Formats: sequence, C-alpha cells, structure tokens
Amino acid sequence: MEQPARQPEEQSTDGRTERSRQSRLKIAEAVLALLDEGETHFPAERVAERAGVSRRLVFHHYADMSQVVETAITRRLEQLIERVKPLPTDGPRATRVAALAEQRARILEWITPAQLTQLRLEKQSKRVDEVTAQVLELARARLAEIFSEELDRLPPPRRTEVLYGLDAVTTWGAWHHWRSSGLSEEAAARTMEASILALLAATDPTQPSE
Repeated sequence: MEQPARQPEEQSTDGRTERSRQSRLKIAEAVLALLDEGETHFPAERVAERAGVSRRLVFHHYADMSQVVETAITRRLEQLIERVKPLPTDGPRATRVAALAEQRARILEWITPAQLTQLRLEKQSKRVDEVTAQVLELARARLAEIFSEELDRLPPPRRTEVLYGLDAVTTWGAWHHWRSSGLSEEAAARTMEASILALLAATDPTQPSE
C-alpha cells in the first residue's frame, strides 16, 4: 500500500526542525571545541563566533549560556560512551588489567575538562544526571564482564564489595585525585593498574596453612 504523498507544509516543517537541530548541535560543539582548547568560560559572543552563527541565534535556541554548557557536557558524555570499546574478558589477568587501565586512563584524561566544567555549574540538569548515571552503570557492567573469572569466585556480598572497589579506582574521581596530586598521565595509569591488581588479588584462593 502506497504511503500518501507528503504535503509541502509537512516537508517545510521537517526542514525547519532539522535545521534547528543542526544549529543547536553546532552551538554545543562550539563549546566543546573551546573546552578542548583549555577555555573555562564560554561567553555567548565567543561561542557564536566559533559556531559560525549570530549571538541572537544562540539565544533563540537556548534560554541562557548555562543551558548551552549543559547540552555540550551531555554531548561529551554521550561521546564518552561511544569511545568505550570491547576489552578482553578472558586470558591472563595482567593482560586484561593492562588493557582496561590503558583505555580508562585515555578516556578519563580526555573527559577531564568537561568534568571540571560540570563541577562549576550552579545547577545540574536532569539530562546530565541521566547520562552520567548511564556512563557509570556501563563502566561497572564492563568491569563485571572483564573480571568475571575472578569475581565469580566470591560469595555475593564480597563480590559486590570488590566490584565497587574496582569501580572506585577506575572512574574519574580517582583519576582526578591522582592527576591533581601531581602524577603524570603515565604514573596515574600505573597507579590505576596497581590498584586493580591489588583488589583482584583478594579473589585468589587462599593456600591452606601447613
């Protein structure tokens, strides 16, 4: 059965909706570009110039600049999810730990400017909170997959404790602590790797005493 032909009014509305979406995205991406260059403040004029739009158009699409920044941070968190690639879930423990530490260190360093900007927001948006929760849930689920061999040896309460310990040393809070304490990226990554190995050692069977 053929679909009825779309009326010109419908096509025009769809075109305006898509142009509006593209403009909003372009403005948010301009904030991210400035963020990646080390900027910590995002005046409307600067964002509009980077996006190639007028200042008036920025405020046509957004109520204020805090809403622009919130949208940009949400976009950056969504990009983070896209960067999380599958890691080995079997094989030598040292290989799995090294692969995880390398990926997490790279992503956490990349997300740091957005995280610091998010901390400066006076009010968190519901969407930022939702995407942040999604990122943390995904990260924890990946840990459970990668280290299922070790975690499955433990009774449920202890398994949860070790899993959340692994979560704590592989998320941004720990990374920022190490980096702001003076560790280089390489040293912070090694610290993360050592912390993961120490937690996983608790899953090894204990040798009976003679």
